[in-house]
Amino acid sequence: MKIFVSFQKQRGFGLVEMLIGAAVLSTSLLGISSFFQKTLEVSSLTQSAVQGDYLLEEGVEVVKLFRDAGYANNIVKLSTTTPTYLAWDGTNWATSTINVFIGGKFERKITVSEVKRNVSEDISDTGILDPNTRLVAVSVAWNVKGATTTKTIQTYITNIFNN
Repeated sequence: MKIFVSFQKQRGFGLVEMLIGAAVLSTSLLGISSFFQKTLEVSSLTQSAVQGDYLLEEGVEVVKLFRDAGYANNIVKLSTTTPTYLAWDGTNWATSTINVFIGGKFERKITVSEVKRNVSEDISDTGILDPNTRLVAVSVAWNVKGATTTKTIQTYITNIFNN
């Protein structure tokens, strides 16, 4: 019994396999590259948002430091008509009317408003001015892809130390 096996040459089959393999590999590498590029972009946006949040929190803490050092000398004297900026001189915090960009990217400003109370001593839009309470808004703004992102936090600061 003889078994005949026929081996026919299949010309060009190896070349087609190499072309298909190269196309699959190129597509895979392009997809992975696009994924990592998008990941880095989102990471950069997240980093800016986290930095902005920290700057907001720091702004509120600085206002509390001013209050603790002397409400009458530091808080009452802040303008209620124009924004105030914070400046760090390496040792102490100070207020400024000149905008200070943090890291060349972030703008932080503080806006102080007077607080009024009604006859029930609740905060209201009308009523008697409360000299021992101020509404403080800290805003941080930065530019993302040609658009400005702004975050704001508000808190009441009171003269708890009667100073």
